[in-house]
Amino acid sequence: MRLGVQDLGKTYGSLAALEGVSLEFQPGEIHAVIGENGAGKSTLMNVLGGHVGPSSGVVTVDGAATQLGSPFAAQRLGIEMVHQHFKLIRNFSVAENLSLAACARVSAYSQDLAVPALERAAELGWKFDPAALVSTLTVGEQQRLEITKCLVDSCRVLILDEPTAVLSPGEVQDLFGVLRGLRDQGVAVIIIAHKLREILEIADQISVLRQGQMVLTVPRIEATLGSLSEAMLGSSPISLDLSTRAQASSANLSPTPEPGEVLGIGGVDGNRQKEFAERLVAQTPNAAFIPQDRQVEGLALTMSIADNLLIGPVARGHYRGWLPVGKLKDWAKSVVTRFRVKTPSITALAGSLSGGNQQKVVLARALEGQPDTIVAINPTRGLDFQSAEFVHAQLREAATRGAAVLLVSSDRDELEQVADRILYMVRGELKTTFEEAVR
Repeated sequence: MRLGVQDLGKTYGSLAALEGVSLEFQPGEIHAVIGENGAGKSTLMNVLGGHVGPSSGVVTVDGAATQLGSPFAAQRLGIEMVHQHFKLIRNFSVAENLSLAACARVSAYSQDLAVPALERAAELGWKFDPAALVSTLTVGEQQRLEITKCLVDSCRVLILDEPTAVLSPGEVQDLFGVLRGLRDQGVAVIIIAHKLREILEIADQISVLRQGQMVLTVPRIEATLGSLSEAMLGSSPISLDLSTRAQASSANLSPTPEPGEVLGIGGVDGNRQKEFAERLVAQTPNAAFIPQDRQVEGLALTMSIADNLLIGPVARGHYRGWLPVGKLKDWAKSVVTRFRVKTPSITALAGSLSGGNQQKVVLARALEGQPDTIVAINPTRGLDFQSAEFVHAQLREAATRGAAVLLVSSDRDELEQVADRILYMVRGELKTTFEEAVR
């Protein structure tokens, strides 16, 4: 099935998220859609998945204009989507989540509905405990569960929003193997992504969105890091150098950062790094926290950007009593400008922002007011490379002024680029080298 859009536009008030986009995705092909945060990638995918309707233009199936209307209508056509923020019920079991997904197709609930999905997972080499609660799974396992939900019936188009953002290098390669297998079976695989090196490894075709407009579509063999970054930014490519800044030190196994230091904690997700980081925040005065899940733990999505920004300084005791509304607005506007949050207004709801701009709000709130300690867990997940470099510069700047910074990341390149000292965590124990961590 060929899925596409023709002259597609999508507006939210005065904001044009997409403008005049025409593109087609072919069966038996892995097609990557890339662009900066706020470029319109997720909006395009949500239109294709039936989650939002276009303001202008049409969705096409095999060249014919089609009104999807809803995610269920898209699913009936064989269009499935794996969202960046998983649509799983955390306090339900694996079997219950799979059964609910199947129930939406057959309109009758039974836990037996999970059996075909579990069998499909086993074919892919993925093993689940049907009774395990989703909340006990690693993020990599949760993503596999989301993909499994999509592949039970006849999936003709699979859309994945930032699929590698939560994965270790080994899990990325496992996922790529699965996606290549689906491509070879004739599925049209569409990937939204930021990591250009991974895109050049997995994609057959690459399209670039910039400020809501399609500016480039090119076969992978004709693309380079430089040409893709220039298309994304509309200017000369920025440096993508990931030269090593730090190496693990066997002389200093202290698990807490010193003032003026960025301490990196690496390792595969699920080895208790998150619990360690949360404990450090709870025990440290004047500490700021950048959590792993910006939507669940980082933001009040139904509150405004300004209100979300204010939570941090108030919680740390910098503001008390009545606050002048005018000064609050001016302050929020200055923060949004300094941290390059793309939004039409500080009164916009946090939930209306792209994932990358949501992350910038979380970062801005954490760093505003110059906390003594900053604890960040995977702070650049879902960010384009320019935004990621901005985050890294902010963390380094905070350390330079004397803050103690703990950076927990499953991205080894990120640790080596930013941290002064690196340790790795395995089953709650600290190791000094990456090789020890992956044994």
